[in-house]
Amino acid sequence: MIVVPVQLAERSYDVVVGVGARHHLSAVLPDGVRRVAVVTQDGIGVDVDPGCDHRVFTIGDGEQAKTMATVEGLCREWAQWGLTRVDAVVAVGGGLVTDVAGFAAAVYHRGVPVVHVPTTLLGQVDAAIGGKTGVNLPEGKNLVGSFWQPSAVLCDTEVLASLPPREVRNGFGELAKYHFLGLDDDGARSISDSGLPAKVAACVAIKAEVVASDERESGRRALLNYGHTLAHALEVEGNFDLRHGEAVAIGLVFAGRLAAAMGRIDDAGVAHHESVVAGYGLPVSLPDGADVAELVTVMGRDKKALDGLTFVLDGPDGIEVVPGVDPVLVANVLEEMP
Repeated sequence: MIVVPVQLAERSYDVVVGVGARHHLSAVLPDGVRRVAVVTQDGIGVDVDPGCDHRVFTIGDGEQAKTMATVEGLCREWAQWGLTRVDAVVAVGGGLVTDVAGFAAAVYHRGVPVVHVPTTLLGQVDAAIGGKTGVNLPEGKNLVGSFWQPSAVLCDTEVLASLPPREVRNGFGELAKYHFLGLDDDGARSISDSGLPAKVAACVAIKAEVVASDERESGRRALLNYGHTLAHALEVEGNFDLRHGEAVAIGLVFAGRLAAAMGRIDDAGVAHHESVVAGYGLPVSLPDGADVAELVTVMGRDKKALDGLTFVLDGPDGIEVVPGVDPVLVANVLEEMP
């Protein structure tokens, strides 16, 4: 097993990565837990044993289930069962499950412990790490949420073997992002190491370092949203056949092109973005039927948009948050996307 610590003083915890990591659940639960509410979805097919009294609660599939109504439903079911503040929640599933269950745990009884057992590649390299939880509104993704750090995260790479190819590609979108956030000179860090556990652990280590330096996204943590501004707009704006990681991939290519249009990087930098994304078999073009004007409007509602359109962009000093980007320039770059 590879153990990656997330250093947050009294809220510190370990991320355990490797084959069979989920079987360590009972060992990472907080002391004194009597009951565990296991939150998952039909079809996940991953069983966990917390070693104490537990009950499984299922939520719906798809972004339509990532709502305040789902959170209320979970909290009411937990109350009816008798879950208390000395008990715990265990989220078993992809990023939607960890986001929803984590937020419900954050607000139920004003906070109960949660352990994440992410079952997708995207969840293991990104969504389950760092304590960001939340649900969507019709006006945008993740607009209601909380920072609620888990007690532990168990990234069992054994469960990834059964994922369909497109779900693996979904995780590759976040893996591609971490190529640009790596800590070594060539931007790849150890993500290129052989073996899936090593790749997952490398991404977790990068995210853990960023989260430890900026837990509540007041500055540096926003860099983890690289490629996500356009990605979230694509997910909100239309009924495109895009998974989150695929939308992030398009967002990374767009971010490279926008940075070049602003004179922040050169053509070689743009080519590097497209090469990394294409190397994972991910899309590099806007989906057919994308409405540029609507995408610009939706991006203006992004959580980072404190001073006009705001993007995370590459540049001479590396990846950084850039506010006040000209909407006309943004639209022009979108129009020129392949």
